[in-house]
Order: sequence, then structure tokens, then C-alpha cells
Amino acid sequence: MITRRTLGGLVFALLATAVAAESSCRVAFDIGSSGIRAGADNSSVTARGDIDYLGPLWAGRSLEETVAPTITALQDLPEKAGFSKECERVGGGFSAWRLAIDQGAGDLASILQRIWSASGVAVLVIPQLKEGAYGYFGARQLLGDALKTTHVLDIGGGSLQIAGERTTFGETLGQKVWHRHLCREIRNSESTPCSLQPMTGDELAMARDLLAEKLKVVGSALPEPVSMTAISRPVSRGVLPAVRQFSVGNGEGAGFQRAELTAAIERLARLSHEETAALLGGSRHLAWLLSDMLLVEGLLQATGGERLLVAEIDLTNLPGLLADDHAFAWQSHYACYLERLRSVGLAAYATDPATCP
Repeated sequence: MITRRTLGGLVFALLATAVAAESSCRVAFDIGSSGIRAGADNSSVTARGDIDYLGPLWAGRSLEETVAPTITALQDLPEKAGFSKECERVGGGFSAWRLAIDQGAGDLASILQRIWSASGVAVLVIPQLKEGAYGYFGARQLLGDALKTTHVLDIGGGSLQIAGERTTFGETLGQKVWHRHLCREIRNSESTPCSLQPMTGDELAMARDLLAEKLKVVGSALPEPVSMTAISRPVSRGVLPAVRQFSVGNGEGAGFQRAELTAAIERLARLSHEETAALLGGSRHLAWLLSDMLLVEGLLQATGGERLLVAEIDLTNLPGLLADDHAFAWQSHYACYLERLRSVGLAAYATDPATCP
């Protein structure tokens, strides 16, 4: 028999459960090289804000000038998206933030302390391999059974990942970084982007040798047979349409052969930027196109791949970060994390928050 007291207890328990559920929600911030994306585990909404993090670092400055807009974004994006104020909040800093550690872990820790104090968001600098795991996790969620390959290839602005369920290769060699290497080595230019076209046969050979050197550790990182699905726009909206344009019959499909890509590179390299634009149409990917194609060719060569599948998805690190219990455990020990960041740098993330005082 349910008495009034029992009923009251049940109501109280339900209310307590609802409060607990509300307070146990999570908000995560994917802080990349060119902006912030915010998501929550109880919402399908993603909020975005543009901030250039790579530019100041490449100019020899710290991330100091990005502090104020970062704090504003961390405060405003959840409100715009309608996320609960009671949710736990953690940010993941990726390629640009790893570069900032290299330029001075102590300075970065001080910047993160100020961001935390003003916004309440614990921002962690995420190691490259962990970012790769986030990438495969997110791709599997979005593609499901349509993901037919062992790994996904995600080319960002600052870094790239070849991410699989068990193994991952990651490197600070994303679209903008690789293009910058070519500008320096081929054109002796510090400007990014620079004009790489037309490129001679000797220059193509130099670019390929440079890339092979940077990717020589891929084999040890990915010892098993690797097949890849490219999931980012530099490939789906840049490389793939260019390969189709130069292929016999302008073939369609979900990807292309490495031999088709190599043939397209040889033809594209002889054209000027203006000739390329006239042939392929206006696109924001044109400035990076030749370097993107060389990068994809080098990655296929390094993994022994003869074919690349392509499936454009709006992949972020948000699903992986939201599911990362280890990252959220640092929220309660963030001062300790910052101390460890100062002393051991990037390795601070992987240490155990439970061992903090």
C-alpha cells in the first residue's frame, strides 16, 4: 500500500534524481587551430566561434591575444546553444595548444589559469594520439556501418590523424602546416598561403622527399594493413573534385586510386593558379589544393594504400571529449593539472587526477 509518506518519499527521490541528472550533464569545447566548437551530452546543438590560434604562434607571439576572445566564447557559446549552466565543463586544446606548450609550458599554464578563473572551464591540452582516438570514435558514431575501412583520415589545419580502433598515427602536419613547409622549402617564403604553382618536376620531387621524411614513422605506428576513409573537407571538396576533373571520363564514386591522384598532381603542377581556377572554378580550397594533393599522396604511399575512400562528415572532437571520463576527472583537480603541465608538459593529461593532493 502506498501511503502519503511513501508517495512523498517517491516524489522526493524523483526530484533528487532529476537534479542529479541535470548536474551530471557535460559540456565540452573543441578548441582547434582556428576556433571553438561547443557541444553537450544532452543536446544535439553545436555552437561555433572563430578564433585564429595558429597565427599568433607562427608570428612568434604567445596565445596572450587570444585569451579575451576565448573567455568570451567559452561564456557565450553554451548560452547561445541553450546548454544548462549546471553542466560540468571541460575544454580540449589541440594542435595549436600543443605548439604553445613547445613554446613555453609555464606561460601556457598561466594563460589557462586565467581562462579557468574567468570562465570556469578547465581546458586541457590533449595529446595527438588521444585526438586520433576521438576522431575514430566520432566517425564511427556518424558513419556507422558505412565506415568500411580500418582507419579514418582527418586532415585539420594544424594536425592530421590516421585514426583506427586500435592504432592511430598523428602528426602536426595538417593542411596549413604542410603548406607552410612547402612555402619555406620550395618558395623560400614565410607567407602562408603562398603560390606553389606552377611547380617543376624537380620541385615536385623535392616536395615528395620532404613529405616522405616527415612520414617515415607511419609504418611503425600503423604496423597492420591500413585502409582509409578521408572525412575532412580538404579532401572531399578539394582533392576529390580535382582528381575527378583530371581522370579519364571524370569518374564518380566514393573515392579514387592513388595512381589517379598521382596523375592529377602531375597535370595540376604545370598549371598556374589562374589556370587552375579557370579549370576547377572558384573555391577557397584552391590556395591549398596542390599541397593537399601531395599530402594525401604521401599518406597513401606511407600506409601502402592504393585507394582512398571519401565520406565528408562534420567531424569534431566533441563526441570523444564528452565521453572521456579521464578528461572530466581533471575538472575537480584542475589546479593540480596546471602544476603538472608546468613540470611535465603535454604528459600532464595522461597522469592520474586521483593522485593529486
